[in-house]
Amino acid sequence: MKWGIDVSEHNGSIPWRALKRGGLSFAIVRLGWGQVHMDELFYENINGALAADIEVGIYYYSYALTMEAAAREARFASFVLRDCGLSPAYLPMGCWLDMEDADRYKEKNGLTDGQVITAISASFLEEMKKEGYSCGIYGSWDWLTHKIHVPSLPPGTPVWCAQWGRECSYPGASLWQFTNALRLEGMELDGDICMD
Repeated sequence: MKWGIDVSEHNGSIPWRALKRGGLSFAIVRLGWGQVHMDELFYENINGALAADIEVGIYYYSYALTMEAAAREARFASFVLRDCGLSPAYLPMGCWLDMEDADRYKEKNGLTDGQVITAISASFLEEMKKEGYSCGIYGSWDWLTHKIHVPSLPPGTPVWCAQWGRECSYPGASLWQFTNALRLEGMELDGDICMD
């Protein structure tokens, strides 16, 4: 069983080589968010992890309120990946869509219906596939069971479930984010386990 972290610009500079020496196997790095916003530390994080021989994947935080907006976000994400030479072969930990609503932007803009959220999610995933990148869905156990209807997503969509505690109760999850308070090298990070 492999363990890893997921990171964004909010985590600051990451000591990748020290984490690798401590047993870190993988990292999932935020590429960006919303309509063409790059994570400020994406290149630093992806290159640092690769240089430390850590397996990588990426995630994209969606602010899409329509299927068309989600497709645009996916085209932007895939453009960045191609532009920096990250073909799927360089992303063993995959690509992931984060469709949650941490800052309540979607709710404030009237996006609360699970069927619509699912359709928007599917649009992003389908566009990523058209662009040559398979993509999974990330969400809390609550979102994956009450907001996003996973069976309505493209067949075979992998699931990355966030659920703090001793076990992941989402059946068939590929990844499990078990904490947002993993202490490593003096930092507090999101901790993940690869379930496959």
